[in-house]
Amino acid sequence: MASTKAEIEALVRETRIIAIIRGFAPDICLKLAEAYAEGGIRLVEVTFNQTDRDSWKDTAAAISAIRNRFASTVRAGAGTVLTEEQLGILQDAGGEYMITPNVKPDLIRECARRGLAAMPGALTPSEAVDAWDAGASFVKIFPAGSLGPEYVKALRAPLAHIPMLAVGGISAENVGAFMKAGCVGAGVGGMLSNKSWIEAGAWDKIAAAARELVAAATCVEG
Repeated sequence: MASTKAEIEALVRETRIIAIIRGFAPDICLKLAEAYAEGGIRLVEVTFNQTDRDSWKDTAAAISAIRNRFASTVRAGAGTVLTEEQLGILQDAGGEYMITPNVKPDLIRECARRGLAAMPGALTPSEAVDAWDAGASFVKIFPAGSLGPEYVKALRAPLAHIPMLAVGGISAENVGAFMKAGCVGAGVGGMLSNKSWIEAGAWDKIAAAARELVAAATCVEG
């Protein structure tokens, strides 16, 4: 039987899109996850707000709600994980992977030790190698949208053994270019958490945006 870590790694490679939810209450997070699932997205990242410790319970509640609603159909993890305490919170809530904006080798190693997938954020070749050597499942190139696909392509030339994700400024319009550059997946917020659509209850529009992203990412060989 495949481990949780192996299952998440396989799912990232298969579906390629991780939806990023930042700053919404647990009930809205669940509705977003339902729209994402309708559009074919099966990985959802709920982020920690580092400026509001009281909100961490909402992050945990959202992860638990998604896990309880979908079981293995949609897999939830936490984003902006900076500490072992937050890693414990996400695991206790049923989260199966952590995504970070930085490279913290001790935290990556602890995440892997717990059997969870780690996706740390890196910018330079040195950071990417340090993250991979510490046990990352994927290395998140961030902010990819500001750097462009050519940067990822150049980075992968000597580091083709490291599976990379594009995160930051990724959309249906450019995700294919990042897949062509060698990324195996991407993290996307943007239109997937459009506030006007959420306020209007236009979950069908969010599902359509999810469907468009998945199609754009999976039609290209990574």
